[in-house]
Amino acid sequence: MLPSPYDPSRVLTLGIIGGGQLAKMTAMAAYRLGMRVAIIEHASDSPAGVMTKLDFSGGWTDSNELERFIAVSDIVTLENEFVAPELLERIAERRLVLPSPATVSLVRDKLVQKQTMRAAGIPTPAFAAADSPEAIVAFATEHGYPVVVKTRTFGYDGYGNAFVHSERDAAAVWERFAGGEHPRQLMVESLVRFRKELATIVARNRRGECVVYPCVETIQENHICRAVLAPAPIERAIAERACRIAQHAVEAIGGVGVFGVEMFLSEDGSVLFNEIAPRPHNSGHYTIEACQTSQFENCVRAVCNLPLGSPEMIVPAAAMINLLGERSGSGIPDSPIDALRHGQAWLHLYGKKDSRRGRKMGHITAVGASIEEALAKARAAAEGFVW
Repeated sequence: MLPSPYDPSRVLTLGIIGGGQLAKMTAMAAYRLGMRVAIIEHASDSPAGVMTKLDFSGGWTDSNELERFIAVSDIVTLENEFVAPELLERIAERRLVLPSPATVSLVRDKLVQKQTMRAAGIPTPAFAAADSPEAIVAFATEHGYPVVVKTRTFGYDGYGNAFVHSERDAAAVWERFAGGEHPRQLMVESLVRFRKELATIVARNRRGECVVYPCVETIQENHICRAVLAPAPIERAIAERACRIAQHAVEAIGGVGVFGVEMFLSEDGSVLFNEIAPRPHNSGHYTIEACQTSQFENCVRAVCNLPLGSPEMIVPAAAMINLLGERSGSGIPDSPIDALRHGQAWLHLYGKKDSRRGRKMGHITAVGASIEEALAKARAAAEGFVW
């Protein structure tokens, strides 16, 4: 592995692949630590790109643009797992890339991801590769309908997921995802009857030092995270078990950086691994205001091999609500004034140029003496916010 280029006698430049809101909030944490940031994205005026002179808007598939990005970066990290491992390996020949290409390759394909977790002894739902409609039907016959079919790559916020309730559904879902000009590889999972969806942020540096944030509850609407409650309103023993599973999952992939680990709390009280993201995660946005060290600052600390900050909450409770686009059009909201009138609630607008239905355009975090109080404040601040 290449040596860490961190040198306190000079300004370090953190290169981030991707220019969305996760890159923007990571960049803000890096600036607070006195670093420079380079962004490479496939578009101009990205939320993170507009914040730096080192903005490479030609994207990482442009060889010349990628070379310029590599040249100015000391350490490279990423804001999504959709970058081809081969491209990360190319960058890693000259710069330290974290999470490593090997880690990303274990996460990018959801079937490989689940196989890796199962091999590490981490509890997961039943799953299998689905290389035909018949394979989906055979799995459902063994485990019971309904089942969930997922594309193995490029799936997020419910995109690439479908429920299968019958043999007829299996054929239709197969045609939807695996038919046509661009067939996708698929997997199938048993449906988990869950009480709650949980998530935990884990930060780990190159020395193997690890911090685990509180377990939170995520509330989904139409497969998109709508709200996060911190800490999760569950029994302490269950929260501790979820945190152990999350840390084990990050260690199983040799992860360095910050990772979001999603889990299910099933009806029988067991905690099952769902998915892991090798980057800051939507479920951790509350950490900016509610924790000693935000997930974004610990991302920067981790990839630079610096001491990790405390993940402890500095308030009794917090709630985060995602602000989603409701129509296609400008990324400028009608008005943020009402949201700014609420005390103990913080508004984050991502600065995306365009809105579309269901797109994450910003978020609001509120704190309080209880989950109920924090959630009420967040909802009041978010009420009437329209794109």
